[in-house]
Amino acid sequence: MASVKQVQVTFDCAEPERVARFWCEVLGYVVPPPPKGFATWDDFDRSLPPEDQGSRFACVDPSGVGPRLFFQRVPEGKVVKNRVHLDVRVGTGLVGEERLAALEAECARLVALGAVRERLLYDGNDSCIVMQDIEGNEFCLD
Repeated sequence: MASVKQVQVTFDCAEPERVARFWCEVLGYVVPPPPKGFATWDDFDRSLPPEDQGSRFACVDPSGVGPRLFFQRVPEGKVVKNRVHLDVRVGTGLVGEERLAALEAECARLVALGAVRERLLYDGNDSCIVMQDIEGNEFCLD
């Protein structure tokens, strides 16, 4: 039986490059090099049929540890809550007010990038901030 070696997380969205660049900023990811034979991603994009231009984009963890994120244009908009979401782990190992302060600081940084804060879940010791990315996809600061 073969084992899985890598996982890619795929986002359906309206503007793949815009959403990918947002997540690069959130996670410290980078845009991978363009395909062989192209000096830039713009060069590659212009080589595609007009209907496919701007239809996909990706970002990767520069350390190679995290999954590749892939963004693909779809015609329909987001209508309901995500069934799967990312937890951005900024408070690992922290508790109480120290954890809450770390989450709030990261929340402020991401709101400045265009994210939307939905709500804080806090029980006095553990906390999480539910947010949306620039196209309304839910994620949590955990």
